[in-house]
Amino acid sequence: MKQAMVAVAAVILALLGANAAPAQGAKLERVQLQTRLAPSPATYSVLLPPGYDPAKGPLPLMLLLHGGGGDNNFLASLRPTLEAAWAAGDLPPLVVVTPDAKRSLYMDYRDGSQKWESFIVGELIPDVRKRYRVSSDRRQTVVTGISMGGLGSLRLGFDHPEVFGGLAALESGIEPALAFDDVKMRNRFQRDDAFFASIFGNPVDRAFWRRANPANMAIDNRDKILASGLQIYIEVGDVDMFHLDEGVEFLHRVLWDHRIPHEYRLVRGADHVGRSIAPRLRDGFRFLTANVLQPTAAPDPVLQTANQRITQMRRRAGVPDGEIRPPLPSTTPPR
Repeated sequence: MKQAMVAVAAVILALLGANAAPAQGAKLERVQLQTRLAPSPATYSVLLPPGYDPAKGPLPLMLLLHGGGGDNNFLASLRPTLEAAWAAGDLPPLVVVTPDAKRSLYMDYRDGSQKWESFIVGELIPDVRKRYRVSSDRRQTVVTGISMGGLGSLRLGFDHPEVFGGLAALESGIEPALAFDDVKMRNRFQRDDAFFASIFGNPVDRAFWRRANPANMAIDNRDKILASGLQIYIEVGDVDMFHLDEGVEFLHRVLWDHRIPHEYRLVRGADHVGRSIAPRLRDGFRFLTANVLQPTAAPDPVLQTANQRITQMRRRAGVPDGEIRPPLPSTTPPR
């Protein structure tokens, strides 16, 4: 099964990096960091945008997380997509970092042998901020990723909304359940029992799995997420070969039922790999730019007036105030 995940990762990388030459001025670097939290030395790649100057004001920071079977070379393969996004204005100039997180699910293991979430938040991000001219403001710090990287984006964002202003999780490797025993084999066939045992305990610690499941994390951390204003973007193809559409749809329903604002896209005819990946990444970049990195939404007087009138209509009809969803700010985000 590990070979299958490596093969899928290789296909994604090949498609994203095909027929593209590096842009002038961008710079790719590799850093090694000593740590006791993960296999050491830990390696991460850094892509600096054209014109990066450490003497000038700090740039935003984006973590770009690789999928299962991948490594920090994911960033080199995504370089053409990032450079195209910079050129088109889908992303502002920022520093992009991809850690080599093995097949860790970006989490702290049950036995404490590897602590990837703690490493990324507690050591990697501070190290990046020390080495490069990047902002320490959470509103200028975002996380995104594909597959296992989408799962990692959810885990880091939901558990640490005080660190990240937004997340864009693409085709996240998550299961459609709130309890481990409710997960069907069709939704975890790429992760065998030995894999789960290596991370969640042998036998699997059900309570530990529950706490680490993004849907449960969203429920448990709802108040913290809402208070932070964390911007959330989730998406998946509707014919995902790993049936991840079922997991992401499930998460969407959990977020919806618990009134956690987010944007959800089910991409028609899209699978886990293929030509749809690069434009879908660009969509995620545009979301992060418009809602976190460069929020330029202006007040929308038409929307403000409509919200006031509809609220009055609900009250006249006898709808209790507790059942009225508070309107979002009267703005129209740019697209």
